[in-house]
Parts: sequence; structure tokens; C-alpha cells
Amino acid sequence: MTSTYLIMDNVSVVRFFILSGLNETNDYRVTLFTFTLLYYCMILFFNISIIMIIILDQNLHEPMYILLCSFCMNGLYGTTGFYPKFLLDLFSSSQQISYEWCLLQAFVMYSFACCEVSILAVMAYDRYLAICRPLHYQSVMTKRKVSQLICFSWFTPFCIFSINVLLTSRLKLCGVKIDRLFCVNWVIVKLACYESDTFSNNITAYFTIIIYFFHGLFIIWTYMHLIRTCVKSKNERVKFMQTCVPHLASLFTFIVAVLFDLMHMRFGSTDLPQSFQNFIAIEILLLPPVMNPLVYGFKLTKIRNRILGLLNIKTVIDAVTLASDLHSSGST
Repeated sequence: MTSTYLIMDNVSVVRFFILSGLNETNDYRVTLFTFTLLYYCMILFFNISIIMIIILDQNLHEPMYILLCSFCMNGLYGTTGFYPKFLLDLFSSSQQISYEWCLLQAFVMYSFACCEVSILAVMAYDRYLAICRPLHYQSVMTKRKVSQLICFSWFTPFCIFSINVLLTSRLKLCGVKIDRLFCVNWVIVKLACYESDTFSNNITAYFTIIIYFFHGLFIIWTYMHLIRTCVKSKNERVKFMQTCVPHLASLFTFIVAVLFDLMHMRFGSTDLPQSFQNFIAIEILLLPPVMNPLVYGFKLTKIRNRILGLLNIKTVIDAVTLASDLHSSGST
């Protein structure tokens, strides 16, 4: 086995981490691999389908659908940072990950989660303008504005967590065991030899929490105005049910997943079964990436009609092909 430590000038430099979250799965790894692979294929299929439908249909090149496309892309980004490595680990005798890849995975996981919050905030702003300020919607939500909002929702988390990971990379670590299925920046920081070295990491972490706390307040503010506007008008209530309910479902699923993980990471007991700890840790990678495209696909009328249209076309093609085959066989 490759040495986990490299000795340099009497200081141990970590070269690999050991992910110990799979220790209790030896008896059913083949089954777990099969279901995980199928689930990951579902995530890819649902999200890529929504993305391609929006890209290929000119009628869907509107702010709400462009933001939904970005939302699904983020789901693909986050799950790709976890599932391929996890599938490989299921058939590996030792769940090692190199120091550099661990930092990269931590960056992907955190930036994925914060991109999700940013995109949800931008989508809430879009719905606020569409329902509460309909006369100003077209003039405000221009292509340029939408592009700027999407860039904000992606580049802000990327910049913040680039700083977080850079600060983590300078720490001297005195441990290699990570009791999770994937690398998390906060867990790596806790492996630091000297707690005093983590001061800047803590400051950056609290700064990040404050930024995304204000994202949450902004979402609450927009929905207070949305609900107040919808109470006054039946037409606005219909629009709210069609376009805002999927957003609220995505928001609720995401918040529940994140809160469970954060509470467990900071205050959770290590006496809990490892399988339950694993479920809490990967809940954000299980529910939102599948629920988001399904909820939006079924609830948003234009996307639902487009999907039904594609299914009808396929049915017609299959019927024509079958009739042609029967005619050919009858002729012979």
C-alpha cells in the first residue's frame, strides 16, 4: 500500500486520506453498486433531458427556463463530483483518495451546495418580478441581465470556496481518516495539528455562512411579497401554483438536506449507525438532483407539453414502423 505520509524535515506531510464511511458495507457492495449506478444514470437522464429540451426548443428560451437549465447543470456538476468516485470505491479494498483530489472534491461539494442556494435566490427574484412587477419584467429580465445573474450564481461560490480550499491547503495535518463517503472541507480542517492555524479558515467559514444566510433572507422576502400579491388576485394565484410551487419544493428539499448534514457534522453523535450517518451526509446528492427535474418537468406546463409531445411523436413513429413491418410481412 502506498504510504499515507511523506516525511519532510521531520514533519509528516499527508499524501492520502482514507474515507472510512464504507467500512460496514462489505457484505452488500455489489448490490449497493448496482442500485447506485442505476440511480446515477437516472440523475443523468432526467437532468440532461430537461437541459436538452430547454436548449433545443426556442419557445423555452425565457428567463425562468434558462435558470432552470442552470439549476439542472448544477445538479450534474455536484453529483459528478461524488458518484463516479463512490462507485470506484465500492470495488476497492482501500478507500483512499489523494490529498489533491480530496481538496478538489471538497471544493466541488461546497460550491455545488452554494450554487444551489444562489440559483434558488435568482429564481425567486425572477418569480417576484414576473408576479409582483409584471409590467417591468421584460425590461428588467433582459438576456444581458439573465446572463449576469447566472454568472453571479456560479462564480460567487467558486471564488469563495477557492479561498476556503487554498486556506485549507496550507494547514499541517495530523490525521488522515475521514469518517465520510467523500471529502468535506470542514472535516479536513479539523485534522489540523494546531487549532490556532485554523483561525483564518473559521473566519472565512463564518463569512460564507453570513453571505448565504442573506441569500436565504432574500428568498423569504420575495415569497412574502409573492404571497401577499397572490392573495389579492385569482390569476396571480394560478401563476403562483404553476411556477412557484416547484421552486418551493426544490427549496424545501434542499434546506432539509443541508440542515440535517450541518447539524450532524457540527453536533451529531458518532454512536449513530454508520449507514444512517452516510445517508445524512449524501442526502443533498440523493433527493434534489432527482426531484428538481421531475418536479419542474411535471409542473411547468411548457416543459410538460414538450415532453408529452416527444412521447406522442415516438408513439406515432413506433406505430408507423409496426404497420410497415406488418405490411411487408403480409406482402411476402
